[in-house]
Amino acid sequence: MDPTTRAGLWRGVRLGLPYAAVSGVLSLSFGVLAVQAGFTALQAIVTSALVFAGSAQFASLSIVAAGGGIAPALGAATLMHSRFLAMGVAFAPSLPGGPVRRAVEGQAVVDTSWALANRGDGTFDRVLMLGTTIPQYVAWLAGTVVGALVGDLVGDVDRFGLDALFPTFFVGILIAELGTPRARVAAALGAVIAVALVPIAPPGIPVLAAGAAALIGLGAVRGDAGPTEETP
Repeated sequence: MDPTTRAGLWRGVRLGLPYAAVSGVLSLSFGVLAVQAGFTALQAIVTSALVFAGSAQFASLSIVAAGGGIAPALGAATLMHSRFLAMGVAFAPSLPGGPVRRAVEGQAVVDTSWALANRGDGTFDRVLMLGTTIPQYVAWLAGTVVGALVGDLVGDVDRFGLDALFPTFFVGILIAELGTPRARVAAALGAVIAVALVPIAPPGIPVLAAGAAALIGLGAVRGDAGPTEETP
């Protein structure tokens, strides 16, 4: 690894540490709730290791806890993940190499790493993104392990007000992205779509529909962005 790549990776790790702290707390609550819903500790841990997506995991968990089957739970998780379609389309030109390498590195895209790696001109810092994701993944898995194995000591996670962390987390990411008028229009349109659909649509559908508003911002930068420089 050359010095420039190493420096970019470590910068990403440092930027990701505050978000990793939040991830650890959220995943701890997932571990506790998953075991309470009937998961074994191993199942909860493996879920976090493979899925690594808080909103999708909590959406599927709520369905399982309510007595729903695996198919509805997977469907809800897939819909919650749908926002990564727009994020992936935007990020793809900044990934070097062939399809397999691009697909593997694309698995490291999470909401915060995507936002922090965004250069604002339609391109993304791939190395920074990878570095930012590393501490968040470690914290997410570690929090789940603690919650799943010693959840009895934690007790009722609702009393800690952890349900407020998710919306606060995403609002914080959103605020950092509102630097241009077009971005603000896209965010406002997405919010209107989501609020309108939440009372009447199944879980995940509002996220999928609101994500369409991101195409406004994507269209704004596509025409201005030149060729991206590939980082080895």
